Amino acid sequence: MRTDTLPPLRDVIARHELAARKALGQHFLCDLNLTRAIVAKAGDLSGSLVCEVGPGPGGLTRALVDSDAAQIVAIEKDHRCLSALADIAAVSDNRLHVIEGDALRTDLLALPAAAMDRPRYVIANLPYNIGTELLIGWLKQMPAWNGLTLMFQAEVVDRITAQPNSKAFGRLSVLSQFCCNAERVMDIPARAFTPPPKIDSAVVHLTPRHDRPADVRLDVLERITATAFGQRRKMLRVSLKPLGGEALLMKAGIEPTLRAENLTVAQFETLTRLVQQA
Repeated sequence: MRTDTLPPLRDVIARHELAARKALGQHFLCDLNLTRAIVAKAGDLSGSLVCEVGPGPGGLTRALVDSDAAQIVAIEKDHRCLSALADIAAVSDNRLHVIEGDALRTDLLALPAAAMDRPRYVIANLPYNIGTELLIGWLKQMPAWNGLTLMFQAEVVDRITAQPNSKAFGRLSVLSQFCCNAERVMDIPARAFTPPPKIDSAVVHLTPRHDRPADVRLDVLERITATAFGQRRKMLRVSLKPLGGEALLMKAGIEPTLRAENLTVAQFETLTRLVQQA
């Protein structure tokens, strides 16, 4: 049985009185053509475990159940949505498992389903208020994830994929691109959501970097980027003074008068190695 036997999402939202809650960052995507397109951007899901965060009434969840994923685990904090998700689970051939819980307090890799030897993915329309925090957590688990296909506010995807010498390039850009190859794969207008947010959304697809340098520690890179971009309008010789300032930059072969947004990810990796050695 496929999910096309289920009632339209708008009817589900009305029947279960699922008015989106601002406090939970909820904006429901009801266009099933769009949710299928998002799942397609994740690539071949055959035999995989897919984790979804914040499924709401289940628009994206339906597309995941209709995919070739072997198992889908959906984490939902809002108990109002559980009945709607149970209806999807009932037509999933026991492939969809819904967990009521807070994604920020849930280690997806610690779930029993993640222990099996199969590819693992996160595919989600993330709640706007916690999306970046969730991403940072998953980056720290790389390369345990084969891919992350995530919807954010468009400006967040701008930051994830930004290149040096741009206003959007910042700490999130460096951390994401150090851990992953990041590609913006879809743009989704605000009018596609219920209720429409104030700005458009976009989908980014992240896969582990196979050339990620093993001698660069992510926790040290986090500290350097937080220090450098914490005063992004100042020259690096000033903003990085707590970590060595001009002497550190000269040793790295970096012009001290540059600002954080002017450096490449590779240059941040060089700075990290030097700080590790200090």
